[in-house]
Amino acid sequence: MSSTSSCTLAYDEGSVLPTSAPEWAVSASERIREKRAMGITSRICPPEGVKSVLLHSCCAPCSGAMVEEMCSSPAIDKVVVFFYNPNIHPRKEYEIRKEENKSFCEKLGIEFIDVDYEVEEWYNRMKGMEFDPERGRRCTECFDMRMERTALYAHEHGFDAIATTNATSRWKDAKQVDDSGARAAAKYDNLEYWTHDWQSDEMTIRKYQISANERFYKQEYCGCSYSLRDSNDWRKANGIPKIQIGGETAGLGERYFSDPLVDAQEESQDVVDEFFSQANEIAEAGKDHKERKKRLEVYKNRRKNEADDRIVNGLNNW
Repeated sequence: MSSTSSCTLAYDEGSVLPTSAPEWAVSASERIREKRAMGITSRICPPEGVKSVLLHSCCAPCSGAMVEEMCSSPAIDKVVVFFYNPNIHPRKEYEIRKEENKSFCEKLGIEFIDVDYEVEEWYNRMKGMEFDPERGRRCTECFDMRMERTALYAHEHGFDAIATTNATSRWKDAKQVDDSGARAAAKYDNLEYWTHDWQSDEMTIRKYQISANERFYKQEYCGCSYSLRDSNDWRKANGIPKIQIGGETAGLGERYFSDPLVDAQEESQDVVDEFFSQANEIAEAGKDHKERKKRLEVYKNRRKNEADDRIVNGLNNW
């Protein structure tokens, strides 16, 4: 394992917030500036006795602020990023996310563990849950699989704690993510799962400042083939272009992160709640294609004008 100190982190503060920025973003950004001005790099407190952390990472955008906080904490001696995500489909998308994550870690001098792409094992574990909704049983099983592998590696290599960047995204149920992490860590003596509010306003705006600074790839769906299928069904019903894998043009919106405020709005609670409300209704139809089509018709053209104007938010930022 390699040690990582705060001196390897050198982010600027991202784009200057305009006067029209929402109050939550202005407040969060001000807290970040105050923290830097006082010479305090991190206020988060790891579990008692934790000095080394194996951080499971789903992608670079979700890693930025979390890596910064952990690596700049005076209580933490070692942070190593662990990339194990056999859920990501297709392979092209998997490689894009992995290589960007790897390059980000290399830039910061953080060790990056690249684990096998066990896609067949992932599909075996998801059998019978192919039409479950996002945040349902399938997602729990997916988190379990990834956190179990993370915990095993941490146990075998002497880490004090594990954590996951899945906990930073408002597209994820934090409790669902944390429960999987806690179950995995509980299998081993002297291993903790680090629980923290990684979805706070301060963490969210910082995540998008870093993503804009690094010009990270903006993924348009969670990652698995079922998420890709359901997201495209939902987009089609709303008159929105389908997801594009890789390339310089996204199906909707910008291909890369560029504006912290716009990017954060795509993950606002209202946008997330609207998506899951509609997606869950569709998922209730299961594999009954006729019923799924019927439910999708409800949303037909609901946002077509917005899509034509290219101002739809919240659909290409997971």
